[in-house]
Amino acid sequence: MAQLVIEPLHERFGARVLGVDVTAGLDGDKIDALRAAIDEHSVLCLPDQPMTDEAQLAFTRLLGEPEENHVQFGRTGERVYLGTIGNVLDAATARDTDDPNTRFQRANELWHSDSSFREIPSYVSILHAYEVPGEGGDTLFASMRTAYEDLPAARQAEIDPLRVWHDYVFSRSQIAPVDPNHAASLPPVVNKLVRTNPGNGRKNFYVGSHARSIVGWSGIDSRRLIDELNACATVEANIYRHRWTPGDTVIWDNRTMLHRGGGYDATRWRRHLRQTRVRGAGPTLAEL
Repeated sequence: MAQLVIEPLHERFGARVLGVDVTAGLDGDKIDALRAAIDEHSVLCLPDQPMTDEAQLAFTRLLGEPEENHVQFGRTGERVYLGTIGNVLDAATARDTDDPNTRFQRANELWHSDSSFREIPSYVSILHAYEVPGEGGDTLFASMRTAYEDLPAARQAEIDPLRVWHDYVFSRSQIAPVDPNHAASLPPVVNKLVRTNPGNGRKNFYVGSHARSIVGWSGIDSRRLIDELNACATVEANIYRHRWTPGDTVIWDNRTMLHRGGGYDATRWRRHLRQTRVRGAGPTLAEL
């Protein structure tokens, strides 16, 4: 298998990967090595990538089946695979702080795992930076794996068999109204509360802002446990803050990571990042 040049981003997860151009076309050994690095490190930063939309989608397909943008699909039925994270419309125009799309994107400032509300949730997200603010606009990552491993064994055994409802409308309607067609396309789904990585056998709990309630539990008890687990994952010592540089491509494992946007002044700064996602292998309830 091809060897990658790896530098740590955080003492317990995350890696900077050097010497790889994902736009050049990668052979099977390099893709296998990247998949193994995703399993091991959960967040990968590949700097200085000469990215284009076409190259990003081609690279996404090397890692698996691209996942359509759920917002566009839900509202119109159109399948698109690239989405903009930020306020840039085109080379000359940016949305300011009061623009409805800017307000909608503030939901990204909640801790979440991408597409945990879909029957087949995401495997990875791939985000490439073209323009970044002079202040703010970082992305923060927190590992549900390291947080699970820090739980007492008795607590792990208690939560291992549980199931949890994930609900996009529950999460996002707290920030901005959800389009009715979009809402109808995303009914709540049940996921395992504890997932196991098939590559290395390591476990993590699976929560975030989309996690609504525990199957068979009261609302109060559900919120108490989910809030506790979210808090465990997002303690300061368990967070990696990524300060973007144009040319960065960051890949993260949605099976094990929570992330959120750090916020920025959209009236003052331009922020233009492009995202794709790779669909997961199947429903979490079918996992071992």
